[in-house]
Amino acid sequence: MLTRDIRIDGLSTQYLDIGSGPGLLFLHGWGVGFDSYLVMLEHLAKTHRVVAPNLPGMGGAQEPPVAWRSTEFAGFVTHFLSALSFAPDVLAGHSNGGRTLLRLQGTPQTALPAKKLILLDSAGLRPKRSARYHMKVACYKTAKWALTPFPALKARLQKNAGSADYRAASPVMRGTLSLLVNEDLGPLLPHIRASTLLIWGENDTATPLSDGRRMEKEIPGAGLVLLKSGGHWAFLEQWGLCARVLDSFLS
Repeated sequence: MLTRDIRIDGLSTQYLDIGSGPGLLFLHGWGVGFDSYLVMLEHLAKTHRVVAPNLPGMGGAQEPPVAWRSTEFAGFVTHFLSALSFAPDVLAGHSNGGRTLLRLQGTPQTALPAKKLILLDSAGLRPKRSARYHMKVACYKTAKWALTPFPALKARLQKNAGSADYRAASPVMRGTLSLLVNEDLGPLLPHIRASTLLIWGENDTATPLSDGRRMEKEIPGAGLVLLKSGGHWAFLEQWGLCARVLDSFLS
C-alpha cells in the first residue's frame, strides 16, 4: 500500500495512491480517513488508479486555521489534484466526501471533467427540522446566554450539546461541522453532468433515504441503488452486493 505525505494550501495531509488504469478519486466521510475504506479502495484498485486524500481535520490531516464550508473543501481538493497532476475519470465520495463532490461538480466554474460520479449515502442537503428540534435549539441558546456569568457551567452545557460527531470535534472542526450541516446544496444538483450512481442504505439516519431519492430525481440521469436494511455504512455492511454494483457501473 502506497501512502504519501503532501502539503496543500499550507496544510499537511496524507493520501493513498494504489492501482493502475483510469483515475478514480475517493473522498472519505466526516471524522474518519481513507483507511476506513480499504476494503473498497483495494477492490477498486484492481481496475483503476485510486487516489484518496485525508481531508483537513480528519484522518490525521492538519486542521484548517478557521472553520471551513464545502467551498473551501472543494478548493482544497482542486489544489490537491493539481499538485499531483491527476485528472480522475471517476469521482466517488461517502457522506461528507459526497458533499464536497456535490459542491465541486454542481458549480460549473469548478466542475472536473470526470465521466462518472459515485455518491455513497452522501451529505449535502439541509435536513428537515421538526418544531421540537427548533424548540430544543431555542432552549439551548437561552440557557447558554443565561449561564454567561458562570463560565464553568456554560462550558459543561456546551460540552454535552450536539451530536456525537460535534462533541468529539475540536473547536475549529465543531465550527466546520456547524457550517456544513446548515448548507443546502440542493440547487446545485441539476448542474451535475457526470453519469451518477447513488448507493444508499435503506435505514440511514445520518443522511436519510429521502435525500438519496431527491438526488436521483434532480441530478440528470442519476440512478439509485437501495441497500435493504442498511445504515449509513451500508455499502460496507453489504460489501458483496455493493462490489457487484460498482463493477457493473465502472465497466
